[in-house]
Amino acid sequence: MRILVVEDEPLLADTVAQGLRHEAHAVDVVYDGAAALERVGVNDYDVVVLDRDLPSVHGDDVCRALVEREADTRVLMLTAAAGVDDRVTGLSLGADDYLPKPFAFRELSARVAALGRRSRPAAPPVLRRAGISLDPHRREVYRDGRYVPLSRKEFAVLAELLRADGTAVSAETLLEKAWDENADPFTHAVRMTILKLRRKLGDPPVVLTEPGVGYRIP
Repeated sequence: MRILVVEDEPLLADTVAQGLRHEAHAVDVVYDGAAALERVGVNDYDVVVLDRDLPSVHGDDVCRALVEREADTRVLMLTAAAGVDDRVTGLSLGADDYLPKPFAFRELSARVAALGRRSRPAAPPVLRRAGISLDPHRREVYRDGRYVPLSRKEFAVLAELLRADGTAVSAETLLEKAWDENADPFTHAVRMTILKLRRKLGDPPVVLTEPGVGYRIP
């Protein structure tokens, strides 16, 4: 998934981002509301992890802006205020979920995963196609019963191809979903990752190239 973390405590923001990247997500990080509005204006995110008490532009205003865009982005709101009234207010603004601080990363990760499932069409818990099975929760991949060890980026790219259900996925979409905003749009990272993925999945080749369109698993 493509995730934006908006948190004015840099250590907390970077720790959350690192943990989510370890789970094969593409994560961007900003530390104030103005920067958050700038990012959501140019990037499509599956989930935004949004601190409510932000400098520059308040988290409530960022949440309202996301709701007004009528996009499929889901919002997990964070706050040190844990009262019922605070949670109700946050949810009434359009946030999809609410997590008080301090929190355990495992819980945040589970809530992000649940919101991610809601931001896209329903998919089976284990993705299967062409003899490949991918378990997003156990982070395991098998082809015809053979375990296939993948890097985080290879896993993320394969997951996007399987979710496409046989249709082609462009290199631009893969770059957006599996890499963060620091990725060079002119890089060969996607092509190199596809090559490595094909090699690890073995013969017969299962990841096909559609010239001028992208990649697909038939």
